[in-house]
Amino acid sequence: MNPAPASELKLGIIGLDTSHVLVFSDTFNNPASKQALKGARVTVAWPGGSPDIPSSISRVPGYTAELRDKFGVMIVDSPEAVAQAADAILLTSLDGRTHPGQFERIAPFGKPVFMDKPFAVSTADAKKIFATAKKHNVRLFSSSSLRFTEALVKVVTPESKPLVRGADFCGAAAHEPTNPGLYWYGIHAVEMLYAAMGRGCRSVRCVSTPTQDLATGLWPEGRIGTVRGSRTGNYEMHGLVHFEKHSAPVNVQAQAKPFYASLTEAYLAFFQGGAVPVDPEETIEIMRFIEAANESGANDGREVRL
Repeated sequence: MNPAPASELKLGIIGLDTSHVLVFSDTFNNPASKQALKGARVTVAWPGGSPDIPSSISRVPGYTAELRDKFGVMIVDSPEAVAQAADAILLTSLDGRTHPGQFERIAPFGKPVFMDKPFAVSTADAKKIFATAKKHNVRLFSSSSLRFTEALVKVVTPESKPLVRGADFCGAAAHEPTNPGLYWYGIHAVEMLYAAMGRGCRSVRCVSTPTQDLATGLWPEGRIGTVRGSRTGNYEMHGLVHFEKHSAPVNVQAQAKPFYASLTEAYLAFFQGGAVPVDPEETIEIMRFIEAANESGANDGREVRL
């Protein structure tokens, strides 16, 4: 692999325990990729990994070797080394528990950061991360890739979003005890719900069974949003956005453009000085929505105020 031209941003990756790092590296380091983007290159990475999560630690050796050998990425021994060598950072560690500590280590370098999902595993941790960002004047945002899928953004536009009266989304929601309930994989459907509904949810009720979660949020003016998470092997992502006189379907599977491509375009524009794609207060509320849904699901579906 050739070194990055001077005009390209040097991207650093922290956490090589998710397939996202292969997608992102292919996008920027492989000119033959179907989703190739110019303007940046992944140049440095730190493996990371969580020993108590098999799906995390088991992936690190293979993904580390592939980034090094296929994409020409330099592997370093600390998050600080990544931050020092990069112009912008992708914090992709699979385990949301690790994000506050890892971010605290790199924030003093002042580099812009995209933090992959789950942003945190509690509202308190989410607030702590943004407080650290403010302290060090770091530009930061987090999002699931599903927020940017064309299937959703063509339905919920800046013009139509104020007219949304309700929304229902469903998707996979595998559980991981260390990142409880909807934090682990249900975050995708929750992000899509918030992309449609926006901030302001007042309360959540959640029914949780061994195979499904159904979280219902109540917004002002009687607006209702729901998330159905499945653990039956169904990984399709769907939604229905309700307006006053009609409802519009959101079928992620029907889109030719991969949703990761749309996410990559969003964080590249952000790294290049563009606006923050997701308001920090919305990200904090999403964490609180999930926290409340988990609490409700563990207590027979009682209402939990946000």
